[in-house]
Amino acid sequence: MTDEPARILVAEDDRRLAGMLEQLLASDGYEVVVAYDGQRALHEAMTGRFDVLLFDRGLPAREGLDVIEGLRAQGNTVPALILSALGNPADRVEGLTRGAEDYLPKPFDVDELLARLRVLRRKSAMATTGLAIPGGILHPQRHEAALTAGPVVVLSERENDLLATLARRPRQVFTRDELLESVFADADDTGVVDAYVHHLRKKLGRGCVLTVRGVGYALGALS
Repeated sequence: MTDEPARILVAEDDRRLAGMLEQLLASDGYEVVVAYDGQRALHEAMTGRFDVLLFDRGLPAREGLDVIEGLRAQGNTVPALILSALGNPADRVEGLTRGAEDYLPKPFDVDELLARLRVLRRKSAMATTGLAIPGGILHPQRHEAALTAGPVVVLSERENDLLATLARRPRQVFTRDELLESVFADADDTGVVDAYVHHLRKKLGRGCVLTVRGVGYALGALS
């Protein structure tokens, strides 16, 4: 994690509660942005950098869960906590099913809210830290490989998924069948695995993926 304060987007139409949350979160070290309706929350989330989202459901203009669902459809994976008076089990299940990572009914305990947000911040930091690859760092969420001695290389979705699979278990040798199943589930020929290994090597150098003869592939040696 960096020395920059964590940024949180609070979407709450009750201005008194929004003000209280803003003060509470600022005292806990957050940089807080407040949106009073769902449309503004969607705009802020799509154009700003946030570490965590804290959304009410009953927002004007656009319901909180609709906003989160829209963000997920656009590939936004910032963890979200729903804070809502709709707190029965069916409401919580709906919230988690539609893209929220956590759900806390109102009225809420302040210490519990802060603790749950810290958990989501840790998840956010882990998701954006990046994965070590030969000669650089892979940022899976951005589909980018930042090379130490070169430019940032943009990867296709399949190239990114294949390299991330190898990088998450750098000591494991994967068979072609294992990679076919985990990365290319819609294909039926292991030749597609070989093709994408070739693509990665052209973009990142031959050392990015190691061929283990008779077995399959592994991440190349890390420096």
